[in-house]
Amino acid sequence: MKLSKLLKNLTFQVITAVLLGVLVGVLWPDAGKQMKPLGDTFINAVKMVIAPIIFFTIVLGIAKMGDMKKVSKVGGKAFIYFEVVTTLALIVGLFVVNLIKPGAGLDYSKLEKGDVSQYTQNGGQGIDWVEFVTHIVPSNMVDAFAKGDILQVLFFSILFGTGLAALGKKGQSIIDFFDKLSQVFFKIIGYIMRAAPIGAFGAIAYTIGHFGLASMQPLAKLMLSVYLTMFIFVFVVLNIICRMYGFSLWNYLRFIKDELLIVLGTSSSESVLPRMMDKMERYGCSKSVVGLVIPTGYSFNLDGTSIYLSMAVVFLAQVFGIDLSIGQQITIILVLMLTSKGAAGVTGSGFIVLASTLSALQVIPLEGLALLLGVDRFMSEGRAIVNLIGNGIATIVVAKSEKEFDEEKSVEAVSQMKKMKTAV
Repeated sequence: MKLSKLLKNLTFQVITAVLLGVLVGVLWPDAGKQMKPLGDTFINAVKMVIAPIIFFTIVLGIAKMGDMKKVSKVGGKAFIYFEVVTTLALIVGLFVVNLIKPGAGLDYSKLEKGDVSQYTQNGGQGIDWVEFVTHIVPSNMVDAFAKGDILQVLFFSILFGTGLAALGKKGQSIIDFFDKLSQVFFKIIGYIMRAAPIGAFGAIAYTIGHFGLASMQPLAKLMLSVYLTMFIFVFVVLNIICRMYGFSLWNYLRFIKDELLIVLGTSSSESVLPRMMDKMERYGCSKSVVGLVIPTGYSFNLDGTSIYLSMAVVFLAQVFGIDLSIGQQITIILVLMLTSKGAAGVTGSGFIVLASTLSALQVIPLEGLALLLGVDRFMSEGRAIVNLIGNGIATIVVAKSEKEFDEEKSVEAVSQMKKMKTAV
């Protein structure tokens, strides 16, 4: 009986799939490369329902909250939290990279390089802030949903929710209808998640088969430094925040372990966005807070990405033998506080942000980005996992600060999780 339950357990399935993916990628790299459609199809299936789930969650959250002042207060608190914590991530990244110096002693001319021209041509001149701001407002509502543009869907959803809330009792029938539709979409994501092990297997097999473990060796010190920094950030910085707001980081991580494993396999935090929204509600956060904080955090609260970006800039300076002053490193923090938000949701955003930052500093050659292309894919899992962890914690913090957190529901969720573990 226990064996049959173990085989049906999503955690066990995903771990097994990831290990098999690594095995296939190492032993049969050509076969591993052919597994890419499995990972891509799974991600596409999840993206198919992300926009409507965000829409219904935000609209229902705002409509049921009713008080627009409270909605504004929640949004304001979330943005302040995002900026403070991502800045801490940048500072921690700079501290560790200066301490370990992973780029010192590397010969640029002897290192393997990739083609990053498609990113530098967009980021070399810096980010067009006017275009970024105007892009948030969709010219066509249907187009925003069709493209799955999170920021545009978020903007429209807030407007729709505000309008629905203003109707009062007249809008109750719409709220009831949307509530039922929302349940349908969460059922759909439940069906899709059954294929998560297949998606994780395909993504990992392709990554290992295409890039190869050998490509990591020259820049292994950078990778280890980045992962060490992320570990410190989660278990020191975020743990302190958790303690300040009276909840356990460890219980929270155990509660979202399935989502963490799926992100590990797919290298995409988007693959679990709908599940995270559902999980945060089950953990005790109100629907309105979840609906506002989680989708916004996916664009503006990228803790893992912030760590990587700050370390990558200083790493390249070390490779080229450029000694950055304290003033220049403070400038890096200030520039990344802006640029890390400016490329949110853009394909290849990491390289676009790096190119924009290097262009603004005018000290480190842009061609240095080519060094990072080979190992970037192996660090994307870490970035996505830390981003996911950070967004969940942000949601709990904002919910608790607004007294929109159900402690009894949280205790019950943790208790059920422990019982399930014991049963397996």
